[in-house]
Amino acid sequence: MGADREGSGRLRPVRVGVYLGCGALLLTGCASMPDSGDLRGVESTPRQDSQVRVFALPPREDARPAEIVQGFLEALTSDDAQYKTALKYLTTAARKTWDPFSSTTVLTDGPDARSQQSVKAQDSDGSYSYVLAGTKVATVNDQHAYMPDSAAYHATVHLTRQKDTKQWRIDGLPQGVVMGNSDFQRNYVSVNKYYFASNATSGSAGQLGTVADPVYVREKVDPMTEMVRALLKGPTSWLDPVVTSSFPSGTDLKKGVTSLSPDDRNRVTVPLNHKADRVGGPQCDRMAAQLLLTFRDLTPTGVDEVELQRSNGSQLCVLSEDHAEIIASHGTAEHPGFEYFIDGKQRLVRLSSTNGGKEAEPVPGPLGDGGRKLRAAAVSRDEDSAAGVSVDGSSLYVGSLVSGASLGDAVLHSQGRTAQDRLTTPSWDGRGDLWVADRDPANPRLLLLEKGAGEPLQVSTPGLDGRVKAVRVAADGVRVALIVEKDGKSSLQIGRIDRDTDTKTGERPSVSVLELHSVAPQLEEVTAMSWAGDSRLVVVGRESEGVLQMRYVQVDGSTPVGAAPSALTGVKEIAASEDERLPLVAHSEEDGIVRLSSGEQWQKVVKNGTAPVYPG
Repeated sequence: MGADREGSGRLRPVRVGVYLGCGALLLTGCASMPDSGDLRGVESTPRQDSQVRVFALPPREDARPAEIVQGFLEALTSDDAQYKTALKYLTTAARKTWDPFSSTTVLTDGPDARSQQSVKAQDSDGSYSYVLAGTKVATVNDQHAYMPDSAAYHATVHLTRQKDTKQWRIDGLPQGVVMGNSDFQRNYVSVNKYYFASNATSGSAGQLGTVADPVYVREKVDPMTEMVRALLKGPTSWLDPVVTSSFPSGTDLKKGVTSLSPDDRNRVTVPLNHKADRVGGPQCDRMAAQLLLTFRDLTPTGVDEVELQRSNGSQLCVLSEDHAEIIASHGTAEHPGFEYFIDGKQRLVRLSSTNGGKEAEPVPGPLGDGGRKLRAAAVSRDEDSAAGVSVDGSSLYVGSLVSGASLGDAVLHSQGRTAQDRLTTPSWDGRGDLWVADRDPANPRLLLLEKGAGEPLQVSTPGLDGRVKAVRVAADGVRVALIVEKDGKSSLQIGRIDRDTDTKTGERPSVSVLELHSVAPQLEEVTAMSWAGDSRLVVVGRESEGVLQMRYVQVDGSTPVGAAPSALTGVKEIAASEDERLPLVAHSEEDGIVRLSSGEQWQKVVKNGTAPVYPG
């Protein structure tokens, strides 16, 4: 490859193929570096079986600058835990300053590179600068947090020829790693780590409410150890103000611990440093519960038991998975007894969620007797109470799900001129409080009724740009999903719930929704959504000039790996449980109430029905 061509040529998008050391036990092929010619575009590797490890090749002797750049970019997408092969492409000085763990930049495709030769007066051979360009999809920061980002990406990689070896090496480069989205999907996996809600009240069994904090780690580079380290470092910045960890500040793995894995009894032993030496039994149990919940997604069957050790190797505590369920509650542990919807007589009715029942029955109590005609409802998470919105959307009623109970006056009224400008479907949080939005253009409000009663509390929403069209609160009570409408477009946004419960002044507590961010930016119109797991939602919407579709999204804005729900014509409303084992329930214009169980197709339940919901 001549220097004249190399200095002015355009490097095609670097999209990584398979990079395996030929001595590896599991091979899908061996990649070889080009001897001459321009840098070739290589198709991204499809998502491989989890047991296949992918490794990069070191720089070839007398490799030209274009080859060095390509080899380095390929090495960034390998399963090399410490990026040792990538470091071989750098000068000695660059190896000391480059931090590959500071961030991961994800582009739509691999970085597109253009080379520009820059002649140095003191170096007759010259040096090369390659400008890497692309469109960002997201950035994963040093906390492993995924942050969607559609900005343009530009970075420079500079190469120089070593005086002693005469080999080209990179001496200037951006911090972190960069790769295309398909390589990111192959290399990284989303896992929830768990903390406790700061202001949560204990459950019926004295449980502490947990909050999922999704992060991305490299799937085939000891993800269990990496997740433990991430958990010990604390929650991501966005979630930190509303959660706590039971681990003492400064707790880390004991020095010298490099890998964690289950033993033959499916127990994971976690040696900790001296910061945890003095914790008591109850606190240690809470620490172990956080670990057990975090481990659930890392192995096919989860982990049965966790043992925590002091810095001297003595046992701190042992906790089983069953005991962890007693200490900590989380969304997927709640198993609703029923699915609910509004039937053709505009009553609240229910179906058994445990046996796939198809015969709907009116709920006990006043919301099921037809005395008040309803268009939407929400059932409390304990399934003892329900809230219903009147047919015209102007009034909100709350009643007991007990036979013979009476229904009092409406607890809230909207003054909106049309039915669509009035109350949204309400939502119950894990604390037993009721949320609803008033869409009145003259007075749009997000409201909370403590325990579903009393004077509505207006929720502060700094940063909200638009009108709330729908609201769903997570089971943890610290995150809320909103469909926000502005200028004819609607977006799905997630906000953090901040509660000021200091009652020393005698004033009512204040509630705010802070740091709202879009989690489905590619959708121009979002028409329905529901929580569908500890950190996942199911969304109905369309892209610009696209058709209506249904998909899953993570609360951090990423797209979960796996199939989207099968297509459904004319879907108007969607309901999912945070227990992911339960079916989706939807309202279709053509078929009424329909249900989708795992591995099956949509099944019609009842023709005349709308507004399906699970408790929450």
